[in-house]
Amino acid sequence: MNRRLVLRLAAAAAVICAAPSFAGDILKPKAVVELFTSQGCSSCPPADSVLAKLAEKGDVVALGYHVDYWDYLGWKDTLASPANTERQKLYGKAFGKREVYTPQAVINGRTHVKAGKRGAIDAAMSEMERTGMGLTVDIGVTRNGESVVIDAAGTPQGKGEAHLVLVHFDPMRPVTIERGENKGRTIAYANPVTKIQTAGMWHGKAARFELPRSEINQKGGCAILLQSVDKNGLPGPIIGAAVVPPEAQTP
Repeated sequence: MNRRLVLRLAAAAAVICAAPSFAGDILKPKAVVELFTSQGCSSCPPADSVLAKLAEKGDVVALGYHVDYWDYLGWKDTLASPANTERQKLYGKAFGKREVYTPQAVINGRTHVKAGKRGAIDAAMSEMERTGMGLTVDIGVTRNGESVVIDAAGTPQGKGEAHLVLVHFDPMRPVTIERGENKGRTIAYANPVTKIQTAGMWHGKAARFELPRSEINQKGGCAILLQSVDKNGLPGPIIGAAVVPPEAQTP
């Protein structure tokens, strides 16, 4: 990624961080794209650029999960965590795959593609929208004093179960890589994930979840995912999503 694009994306992230916007102020997302990537992977920079452009456009929940299993190649990923690696491994089991890889994009928790080219991701999103496998459950988010209220719609039949998952992420983070396969490159990483937690259960009917504002508004932004999980704890389809951008910081 060239330096001009890095600076432009970083500036866009700064504007988002400064704005006191909330999930109700953004368009309903059309999909969730989870990119599994690594600073130590020479094949990943094109995928990182794709995710940055998706995040900048704003109509997709774009999340960057940095994994740690390429650290042995000479550069320790500064944004990686074992939790991110574990989430990818769980997806691998859910998809019936014996191995994981980077760069991998998981779309709506339903399928995965090699993420180096935008076309593969766009095609997967379009196919899911066409076949009714997109985000079918609306999620609204409002702030009420020191609480954040999440409203999840119900299905027409009032059936189904899903976890309410909070995925915390940092703002755009340009990183200069000093060693390894990407030595000397400065790459802007969009929405690097810092924490994943389950906050509740949804049972197919309209439901309201009230959480402490401090739980949502941590250091960065927060994606809210309504995701099915099977009896073995493996992640499944994401049927609803919203994004809470970082709040403006007051002195």
